Amino acid sequence: MVEPVSPARINFGWLIRLRFATIAGQALTIAAVRFGMNLEIPLAPLSALVGLALVSNLACIAAARAGTPEDWWLLAVMALDVLTFSGLLYFTGGPENPFSFLYLVPIAIAAITLRAAWTWMLVLLSLTSSLVLFARHQPLPMAGGHAGHMALHLRGMWVAFGVASAFIVYFLMRVRRALAARDQELDASRSLAARQERLASLATLAAGAAHELATPLSTIAVIAKDLERAVAAAGTPGAADDVRLMRDEVERCRRILARMRVDAGDPAGERFARVSVRELLDDCLTEAAVDVTVDDTTALCTTALPRHAFGQALRGLVDNARQASPPGAPVTLRVATEGLADARRLIFEVADHGAGISSDLLVRVGEPFFTTKPAGQGMGLGIFLARAIVERLGGELSIRSAPGAGTTATLWLPVAGAP
Repeated sequence: MVEPVSPARINFGWLIRLRFATIAGQALTIAAVRFGMNLEIPLAPLSALVGLALVSNLACIAAARAGTPEDWWLLAVMALDVLTFSGLLYFTGGPENPFSFLYLVPIAIAAITLRAAWTWMLVLLSLTSSLVLFARHQPLPMAGGHAGHMALHLRGMWVAFGVASAFIVYFLMRVRRALAARDQELDASRSLAARQERLASLATLAAGAAHELATPLSTIAVIAKDLERAVAAAGTPGAADDVRLMRDEVERCRRILARMRVDAGDPAGERFARVSVRELLDDCLTEAAVDVTVDDTTALCTTALPRHAFGQALRGLVDNARQASPPGAPVTLRVATEGLADARRLIFEVADHGAGISSDLLVRVGEPFFTTKPAGQGMGLGIFLARAIVERLGGELSIRSAPGAGTTATLWLPVAGAP
């Protein structure tokens, strides 16, 4: 089962991306003011502050790769950004700089990523830094007097508003999408855990049934053997045949019980073995009413799995398709590979020519004891057990269907060996 990504890692990753965009914007703004507007601003300290932000962001990347980001990392990086931004404002007019209200950007991000107390700490740091700038800063050398200064300030405020809006909306939307994807992963993990729990319950039930029924079946077998001898001694051949049939049926029941744990997907019941696709198909396809499509290369692919359990799962899908198809209509089984190197997967696609399944019933397919077959023709465990076995092997099983279009079951399985 894949472990979902933590919210702190998601937020930290997007904060790093946002900081790279901020650093690039700061560098471009400094260059535009100095060389485009010909204002005499101190390039050395401004460049040093931008370089500090860049180095810190590279350090954040290295730290994220080396360990798991925590929430206080976000606080520390945002606090550094506030101090760096305050330094840039100090050399470029302080509160008179139209970009000064960009203090709101880290505060807005902190409000959705940090706990309340830490967000208020960042607000206090921003207010303190802004207050200090009112008392001490280096004014911008403006030409054109007060009117020129006001015109430039208003245009700068418009640009700053656009920049702040773009950064906040971009970050919030990306984080929301990332968190939504994480919630989907958590839902999938919970569903998988629930299915595995139900499967474990079935395996326990099967093991318990095998244990409880073993003793009475053994007793019946012993009595039947003694009865067979008595009937044979009495010279009644017809009755002897009936007793022999009874013993055979008892033995059959014992074999069925011995296989119940394996059929229920209990991995303790069967060892893994390396099997080729061709061998799997030979195990499952015992009837001719199946059209198989597989190339020679795929047929030679091998994978490690519990042969009987997986064969039971694939055979169940084929049997479902055969029962859903009209009499004489063949079932289609396509086997192929996809991906490269270690990411290669086997695809088993079973399609029938039946009436299909409506959307409201399709969402329930795979639930234990749910079946679309007539009463008495199925227990509703085939697809459930098949999905559980495949997921334990690192694969997936999906069902596609529509009324009048038949049903297709697609099974993906990792390839454990090269052709």
